[in-house]
Amino acid sequence: MHHLLPLLVAVPLLGAALLAAAGRRVPRAAAESAGCAVSAATAALAVVLLLGSSPPQAEWVGGWVPVGGESVGIVLVGDGPGLGMAALASALTLAALVYSWHYFDEPPRGHSGSFPALLLLFQAGMCGFAIAGDLFNAFVWFELMSVVAYALTGHRVEEARAVQGALTFGVVNSLGAYAMLMGIGLLYARTGELGMTRIGQELDAHGPPDALVLAGFVLVLTGLLVKGAAVPFHFWLPDAHAVAPTPVCMLLSGVMVELGAFGVWRVHDTVFSGPGGLPAADVERALVALGVLTAVVGAVMCWYQRHIKRLLAYSTVAHMGLFLTGIGTLTPEADDGVALYILGHAGVKAALFACTGILLDRYGSVDEHALYGRARRLRGVAVLFVAGGLGLAGLPPFGTALGKSVTEEAVGGPLTVLYVLASAVTAGAVLRVAARVFPGLGPRPEEGDVYETTGSGEEPETRQRLSRVPDTMTAIPAVLLAGSLAVGVVPGFGGAVGHAVQEAGTGGLVHVSVHWTAPGVLLGLASTALALALAAVAVSRPRLLAAPDRALPLRRLQSGHVGDYVAWLLVGTTLLGALALPGILGS
Repeated sequence: MHHLLPLLVAVPLLGAALLAAAGRRVPRAAAESAGCAVSAATAALAVVLLLGSSPPQAEWVGGWVPVGGESVGIVLVGDGPGLGMAALASALTLAALVYSWHYFDEPPRGHSGSFPALLLLFQAGMCGFAIAGDLFNAFVWFELMSVVAYALTGHRVEEARAVQGALTFGVVNSLGAYAMLMGIGLLYARTGELGMTRIGQELDAHGPPDALVLAGFVLVLTGLLVKGAAVPFHFWLPDAHAVAPTPVCMLLSGVMVELGAFGVWRVHDTVFSGPGGLPAADVERALVALGVLTAVVGAVMCWYQRHIKRLLAYSTVAHMGLFLTGIGTLTPEADDGVALYILGHAGVKAALFACTGILLDRYGSVDEHALYGRARRLRGVAVLFVAGGLGLAGLPPFGTALGKSVTEEAVGGPLTVLYVLASAVTAGAVLRVAARVFPGLGPRPEEGDVYETTGSGEEPETRQRLSRVPDTMTAIPAVLLAGSLAVGVVPGFGGAVGHAVQEAGTGGLVHVSVHWTAPGVLLGLASTALALALAAVAVSRPRLLAAPDRALPLRRLQSGHVGDYVAWLLVGTTLLGALALPGILGS
């Protein structure tokens, strides 16, 4: 069955090429139907391969198998984590395509297949990265994602803001790509290998790590952390989310950022975890420090947003910090918890963006203040939005709660408090928006500080201002939330995820019990109660928790100037190197 692995990339690539070529000859409905069919076929293939992924298998594309232990070919790895991410990416791409059915203005003649073709290319890049077994091709697939995401972010090219956001995305992510490529070059110079497993073996054979290994680690992780929007590499994400079409936001926050976290886990576990890699204490210090910083900054910035898409983007930043912290503890239990957390978070976050898209297209705004009480009639959307906020808080039995509880038990101590507070603050912000926008609770918000982009004056993304919400636009968030719920309630699912993660790890299969525990449930209920309390106070007594003067210095860092973001990228690379340096000096 492993011979089918290349089809995960070939099918969406071929579908995108056919749609681009046939766009001049087929009607819009046919192009969009074909896009959904190709995406669904890829998703089904990913699930079939995932079910047969134990034990993990490898496929050398084109038959270029290693000779005498030396390899020059492209290797694809069919293990549980990689195929799981490919299945997740394919499922969310299909959800975005269905959600965007007849979504935009009628395209110019000959371009009816452009948007679904771009989404299929994005799907191909995500699947290719998820199953890549060598560093260079992982870089290639990640950059295919970046190029397509750049085009998708600036899809509404007639709007200056969209072009600016896309350019910021392109510049920052390109610099991250150059850093990753330089790191791959250094590792290739040392080992003469590109396959991740072979690089790790060669590094171990060369003895203790030195400055070159440290530089390779820092540069490769810089590229991955830029894609994962970890602080201080994160500035592109809120700017891109503010201007990108809603279906694109569903993919950026629902799976692309998570692929950055997956890449960090894969690269460390396969390349740098042995005696020739970096000392575990240094890696733990670097990843946990960046994870804590990312969670705190993301949660604080999320709370002080009124632009709903920016608010959700900063929530993604905060949760990336939680994922990174769990990965950084370097324990099998934390790896299992993060894997479940990522699956639950993907469905919840994509659903929240889908609901925000409905607000934008009904009322032409994503400003929390301007939308005060205007969405009273959207009762179904209100239920979905609140459910998404509760899932974000970690309310049992959502998959986010199960993943969060397993990770909290693994990290222990003060880091557990971080998980409770970060999830509560981000969920509290979402629930505050729901209380103000839908039933119009609390006093009418004052204009007050308008430092950040408010989200007013937005143009609807659909062909015309919606008088009735299409069934596809409400069905998709409902299905996504149901999927997140299934992660937590389907018997044996958590154990299967844990088994797949441990089987793919270099440490071999470790028995890890993944199930609901009383402390985990209580912590989930505590974070949910805290989120509800924060939202209630913010709505009833808005001045009590509204402190823009305190948040202003932090908010000013999101300047919108690409030069500032480049400077912070260099700061982040230096910080990562400094955190990982002590062990190299000691050796």
